[in-house]
Amino acid sequence: MKKASLPMTPWGQSYRIAFFSLYGATLLAAMAWLFSSFHQITPDSQAVIFRFGKPVGVEHSGVLFAWPKPVDRVEVIPGPARILQHDVLPLQRSEQLKGLSPAQYYTDAGAGAGYLLTGDSGVVQLNMQIFYRIKDPLRYVLQRPHIDALIDRLSQRAATRVCAGRDLDTILVARPETLRNDSHAAQERSRLRTDLKQMIALDLQKLSGSDNDPGIAIERVDIASSLPDNAVAAFNAVLTASQQAEQNIAQAKNDATLRQQKAQQQADRLIQQAEANSSEMHARAEIATQTIIKLAQARADGSNPGMLQRIWREKISSVLSRAGQVITINPGNNSKVILSGPDSQASQSSSTQLFGGIP
Repeated sequence: MKKASLPMTPWGQSYRIAFFSLYGATLLAAMAWLFSSFHQITPDSQAVIFRFGKPVGVEHSGVLFAWPKPVDRVEVIPGPARILQHDVLPLQRSEQLKGLSPAQYYTDAGAGAGYLLTGDSGVVQLNMQIFYRIKDPLRYVLQRPHIDALIDRLSQRAATRVCAGRDLDTILVARPETLRNDSHAAQERSRLRTDLKQMIALDLQKLSGSDNDPGIAIERVDIASSLPDNAVAAFNAVLTASQQAEQNIAQAKNDATLRQQKAQQQADRLIQQAEANSSEMHARAEIATQTIIKLAQARADGSNPGMLQRIWREKISSVLSRAGQVITINPGNNSKVILSGPDSQASQSSSTQLFGGIP
């Protein structure tokens, strides 16, 4: 015969409910603790396993099993092929001004914040971006809280040294009018990023193998150089003046070329006219002297002895036709013959002109 069960009191029912609730929560916690041992690692990531706080291994993409906390701890970091970017904020003027008090803002500290001194006593602003990848995951995880500060310090040191060893035109194009005449400065500008990368990589190499090794490798350095705001306006004014001067010089050269062409055309025209007049005068002179030249040749070789008399007879008629009065005198005696010409009023002056005033 079955023993009759005693009726459960309210307190007993409460204990029973509490026991089963605690038992179920314990089972759920155990299952959650068990399933927390599985971790999914993406292809572009890797995981560092810590056992009781000590790094013991690195696992790459896939499903990872590790003991739940507090035995193991898994920290997921970017993979070795993934490129990380870091902006060097301490080089920016806005960031440096944040660390100054209101009283320092208007002092030399505020005026020089964010500027780097160049080799020719100029100033320039550099905005740098560092691209790196993880080379040693274990060292990266240990130094992870300090890597950004380390990159900032190394970048500031490299930027200060590189700018101090160059003049302003080898860092950025401050004077475009000299660009085409200074190929060396253009080559130095293209080498600026390479020099910054090599300098930062050399400083990281010095830390390699030590407790401060961050376990990273520099892949690329990008920079954006600029001038201070007040200097930009001054350089723009100089550039505008230079361009205006070049424009005025070009216009003056064009005007000079046009004037030279006009002067050359006028000179050519004058030369052509002079040559034509010279040819005409030469032809007239040849015609005027042809008779006397033939007479001289005839008298020299004696070929035509009567040429002088013939020429005299040909010319005397035209001479006498123009005279107002002609007086002929016989050299053997004092007799003379007076012939009136067409202009009797000018006879005295004509006779005086022809015979030198002989009566």
